[in-house]
Amino acid sequence: MSDSIIKIQSVNKWFGDFQVLKDIDLEVKQKQKIVVCGPSGSGKSTLIRCINRLEEHQKGTIVVDGTELSENTKNIEKIRAEVGMVFQQFNLFPHLSILDNCTLAPIWVKKMPKKEAEHLAMKQLEQVQIVDQALKFPGQLSGGQQQRCAIARALCMEPKIMLFDEPTSALDPEMIKEVLDAMVNLAKAGMTMIVVTHEMGFAKEVADEVIFMDEGMIIEKAETKEFFANPKSDRTKLFLSQIL
Repeated sequence: MSDSIIKIQSVNKWFGDFQVLKDIDLEVKQKQKIVVCGPSGSGKSTLIRCINRLEEHQKGTIVVDGTELSENTKNIEKIRAEVGMVFQQFNLFPHLSILDNCTLAPIWVKKMPKKEAEHLAMKQLEQVQIVDQALKFPGQLSGGQQQRCAIARALCMEPKIMLFDEPTSALDPEMIKEVLDAMVNLAKAGMTMIVVTHEMGFAKEVADEVIFMDEGMIIEKAETKEFFANPKSDRTKLFLSQIL
């Protein structure tokens, strides 16, 4: 039995004539933390959006926890139930309280009783340290608090894997740390994570491996210490020299 929870083999994707992913191969083991970095337009976000079928790949295979992503709607639903995702924008429902934002999916998708869903939501809000904001509305919270709510909401589905798509890029600098701290705690608790980010301090602290992408390809993949101390590709060296 392979302990890989995600297996991506020879994945290609086009937007019209433009090829955005080129022969991507990647395996992610259970509890592994992977950071994906690279310049804008390198395919990072598209790659992780393919893992829960927010984007559809045209060639290759993606298998998540033993289920292959295909046209089969049941497979897609099964994978989405196991894969939480946090976006740049918080995507919270403005007319619902923080608590109701968190309980919506467990009640509707998992058919969880309301009391149980609320108990779970409060536990997750406590984990990201905004339990005192549970009855407020998103518009009453800071950007950092809203993003932590988005993390709690994803955790309320009790996913096996969490995907983060540049979760701090829409935040003011002073709010970035509180969101990264919540993610560090999640990593320490053993969550399997793939994080698209430019926050290299976070990568050094949390990631088991770092992947550098450019022009739709994985240019370099290495254990974190090795990636920063000894990048092999000139393209990686240039990128790191610009952001470190």
